[in-house]
Amino acid sequence: MARLALSLLTFFAATAVHAQSSCSSDGVPAPVAVLERFISADCESCWQDPKAPHAGHHEVALDWVVPGAKGDDAPLAAVATRDALARLEALRRGAPARADSVRTVRTGRASLRVAQGLAFNDYVGASLDAKQPGSAWLVLVEELPAGTEGSAVARNLVRNVLHVERRRGAISETRSMQIPEGAKAERLRVVGLLFDERGRLSATAVSACP
Repeated sequence: MARLALSLLTFFAATAVHAQSSCSSDGVPAPVAVLERFISADCESCWQDPKAPHAGHHEVALDWVVPGAKGDDAPLAAVATRDALARLEALRRGAPARADSVRTVRTGRASLRVAQGLAFNDYVGASLDAKQPGSAWLVLVEELPAGTEGSAVARNLVRNVLHVERRRGAISETRSMQIPEGAKAERLRVVGLLFDERGRLSATAVSACP
């Protein structure tokens, strides 16, 4: 029964992605760089810091909250994700005691498309399509305007992640991604990153919805 429910959910997710074609990266300028901001879940003041690095013109920011030493008692534990640790490992960086940031400039013009569907039972359908092989990251983010939850800067809080490695051929993935408790579906967007075999950022994409 559980397997049938998952199959139906995946079907609806995939259908939603294609039905809501306006929520995609089609016609949206690809960011020229990505600013990844990592915040320890232990450091509430880092989240509130008005001097946090800002994304520049035609750049996109990703805000990763890294599990802290305080575990579930950390001030930002509710939005911390182990995906942040996987991303830090890919960047060959350790978990920050407070905060850290990495800006990566896109060096290629590979083809990359992302899309998202309607929220359905705490899930959202999302897809990533790239014509080149590489290391692809599909990141579900919640857009938080400045002032939200005490943050002095606007943020793209990472809520869920799909990571795919492909050494040959195109990459095409459609998945249902769980929406964490507390996230608002109308604020969700997807960001796609594609890295080549040498670790260079070869493509970026961001979905936009009306």
